[in-house]
Amino acid sequence: MTRRTFLESVAAGAVAARGVSLDALAPQGTRQLRTLGLQLYTVRDAMAKDVEGTLAKIAAAGYKEVEFAGYFDKTPQDIKAMLGRHGLTSPSTHIAYTNIGEKWAKVLEDSAAIGHHWIVIPWLDDATRAQPDVWKKVAENLNKAGEATTKAGLQLAYHNHNFEFVPMADGKLPFDYLLEQCSVDIVKIEMDLCWTVAAGQDPIEYFKKHPNRITMVHVKDLKRRPVSAAVGTGPVIPDITEVGSGIIDWKGIIGAAYDAKVQHYFVEHDAPASPFDSIQVSLEYLQRLRF
Repeated sequence: MTRRTFLESVAAGAVAARGVSLDALAPQGTRQLRTLGLQLYTVRDAMAKDVEGTLAKIAAAGYKEVEFAGYFDKTPQDIKAMLGRHGLTSPSTHIAYTNIGEKWAKVLEDSAAIGHHWIVIPWLDDATRAQPDVWKKVAENLNKAGEATTKAGLQLAYHNHNFEFVPMADGKLPFDYLLEQCSVDIVKIEMDLCWTVAAGQDPIEYFKKHPNRITMVHVKDLKRRPVSAAVGTGPVIPDITEVGSGIIDWKGIIGAAYDAKVQHYFVEHDAPASPFDSIQVSLEYLQRLRF
């Protein structure tokens, strides 16, 4: 071993001991994402027919992580075994807001059994959003559920759409209100980058303003921006497309997310014409991306 090789080895060992990715030391423009995940809502129809077969296809495509959006009548033990058989991990799951309360203890038990670390509230339905003082109530419920989640050794997060960027009566954005009112330690954010851009917001500014708060992201592209942030507040943006096929500046956004210590990157498409072709196109683009 040469002196240079020895010193490089020592440096690499020191970095690894601190839990720092070697990519973090690489020059900008040469870094890349090493581990990519898939939000399983993208392939929900296939999951409804054959959970294990779908997971096998996802693993074969090259994904290493999956984020669940329902378990299709499989037990936590079934899900954990399937993941193991196909070399997948599932750091995160989407759980309906309506489970906060009496059902939450069961959510925590099942999530731990599968091996999830993150429990994400993914959506507020129309009836919930129509309630008076809705965002105050949501913040209170997230804090309460977050405390229980943290005590169980897990982590709560909230996933945005675009209605969180439609101003309230006082002019404040609901997304900003949740960031202020929810505990920094017990309620993290999973930012849907496409919805955020569609609402006319800049994810990079949020990464800079709230370091270590946005811990996961959804990665999907947009063909064109809606005419206003209030357009398309249902579950599907009409102009979603595969990553790299739209208008979003992925080099800039992924670079900023990486610098902000985002931990998980989940590809998603709300309504792909051909789901397995779609996830392959997005994966290959992200594998080629340098930032």
